[in-house]
Amino acid sequence: MKIELTVQLTELATTIQFQNNQGTIIISDTTQLKYDADRPAVYLGLKEKKLIEIGKISEKGHELLADGTQMILITPPWEIEVDYLEQLLLEDARANGLNLAHLATNEVAIPLNQIKSVSHFQQEILIVLEKFGYSLYEQAEKQVAKKPAKAAHKWSKEVSQIEFSIDSRGSKGTVIWQKRNQMLLKAGANLLATPPLNKDGSIGFSVKMGEKLRADYQEKIKNFVTTEDLLLKSVNEVGLFLYFGGTNSWLELKDNSGKTIDEWTIVAPK
Repeated sequence: MKIELTVQLTELATTIQFQNNQGTIIISDTTQLKYDADRPAVYLGLKEKKLIEIGKISEKGHELLADGTQMILITPPWEIEVDYLEQLLLEDARANGLNLAHLATNEVAIPLNQIKSVSHFQQEILIVLEKFGYSLYEQAEKQVAKKPAKAAHKWSKEVSQIEFSIDSRGSKGTVIWQKRNQMLLKAGANLLATPPLNKDGSIGFSVKMGEKLRADYQEKIKNFVTTEDLLLKSVNEVGLFLYFGGTNSWLELKDNSGKTIDEWTIVAPK
């Protein structure tokens, strides 16, 4: 991914402008900031570069005071709704194990036709911030690693030689767990075409995550069939990508004798 930026530095802030007015990021070394933009923005409150707060600001001239020691203000391009960007950032923070304070009064559903553009901009934000020394979810990964797991799955060279088939919920595919954080989904996998909805007709979190993954690989999907091998990060991502999750995917992937990837790799809790 190539991202072209214009950067302006002052004593208290770094202003990062995306090319063609496609968004702005302000990294401030103070938590008190006067908002002067013409449209709403999302802010991130940080303490020692750790994400502790996500919120939204919509009034020009408003004096914003966040918790922590630093603030990042994100103004998206006009075609992206700030509510959707805030919602996606909150969902990703929760998915990465962070419990945050924020000012959102209501959860919002991101329309399927908006997920691609919002997700793309969010990924650009995360990449840019990481290059400037802000890995928003790094501390969450460390916290999760310290927690004792009820059950864990261990990768091995032996299991990396096995092809696991999946035939679940209207989807099919062949998967190889080839590296610890790398699942190879072979070309020709069939994706569930119609995402399942909640009982009230709304879109659930798993569907949003599945649509986000599909948007990342849209050029390698035609008529809900993958045209090339794809690399996913986990068994759960495979399930979200193929059929929007909703079940324990460790029990869905099976070798040619019917033995699940769970049986092959599970480690008993101590």
